[in-house]
Order: sequence, then C-alpha cells, then structure tokens
Amino acid sequence: MKKDILDLTIEKLDHRPSLLLHGCCAPCSSAVLERLSRYFDITLRYYNPNISPEAEYDKRVEEVKRLLREMPYESTIKLQVAEYDAAPFDELAKGLEDLPEGGARCMKCYEMRLRDAAEAAKAGGYEYFCTTLSISPYKNAEKLNEIGERLAAEYGLKYLTSDFKKQNGYLRSIQLSAQLRLYRQPYCGCEFSRQAWLRKEQEKKDREQQENNT
Repeated sequence: MKKDILDLTIEKLDHRPSLLLHGCCAPCSSAVLERLSRYFDITLRYYNPNISPEAEYDKRVEEVKRLLREMPYESTIKLQVAEYDAAPFDELAKGLEDLPEGGARCMKCYEMRLRDAAEAAKAGGYEYFCTTLSISPYKNAEKLNEIGERLAAEYGLKYLTSDFKKQNGYLRSIQLSAQLRLYRQPYCGCEFSRQAWLRKEQEKKDREQQENNT
C-alpha cells in the first residue's frame, strides 16, 4: 500500500507529540482516533457551532462521550466540549445562505472550526492540531489542509496534514459505527444541509407514493 503524507509524518516522529484534534462527530472521530492514538497524546475538541438545532448538537456530544467510554483506544483520549453557540456560524453564513454544500459557506465553516482548534492548541501548549473532517467523502481534504497549514504558520504550530478517508478510513469509520451502534447523523450539521436532506426525503416519499398509485 502506498504511504500517504500522514504515514510519512508519523515515520519521522522521534517522540509522542501532543495533538489537539477537532472532532466533528463520533462516527468520524472513531477511526481517526484509532489510527492516531498509537502515536499521539490526543485531546479531542468538540466545537461545531454550525450544528442545528441545539438538540442535535447535544445528541452528537453524547455520542462522542459514549465513543470515548466504550472504544478501547491505545491511549487515553481527553475531551473538551465547547458550549453551544450558533452565533459564529450564523454570522459567517450571512449572504451565503443559497450556496450549495461544498461551496464558499462550507470553506468559511472549515476555517472557523480549524481556527478554534489552533487557538485551543496554542493556549494549551499542544505541538500539533488537526481535524477529523477529512475522513468524510463529502469534505474537501485539500482545502482543509490548505487552511490548516496557513493557520499553523499564523499560530506557530504544526498542522497534521492528512486525508483520513485514505487507506479505507471512511470504511473503517462505518465499521466502528456499526460495531458500537453509534448515531450516524443524516445531514452534515447546519440548517442548510438539514433542509437539503429534508427536501430529498420528501422527494423520495413523493416518488414512492406515485409508484404505489400506479
């Protein structure tokens, strides 16, 4: 198997660095933590003001906590959970409400969450910071790395450049989610992705009803 950039970084480690890892949800965090806990002392930070509604935020937080209780990682994972506050996301989304998922609104959301991770890493004296987001096939790893590396230079940190979906990372997250019966959310998190999911669900129901009527 061809080595990716993360493998090459790990090979060069001569100690066990501290890592502030932004976690987007339990399913995505599961496989990333499995891979990284062998090499890093990790604090998982849950900061996702894009998630709507608040009940969804709380539900995802509880699943992250359950993951850390039930998954036997190779080292203890610490957890930081930010209080729910949708205001930062609401502000960045102004004027971008009608854009499709994966566009400029999402890029700003990436940066918001990565900047928080960089600030927390700087304040806590961590050597590296990173995010679990790239494990999703719906997230742009190249853009995430670009933003992360720029913020690393700004804050005087190291960004753990990676694409966690590689080497069957996304498949492994699905396997672990099934094994632990983790809640896998049906939409990315924000109200815009939620509405898009609801429209698709309604269209599916309408098609099924039409088929049943013919």
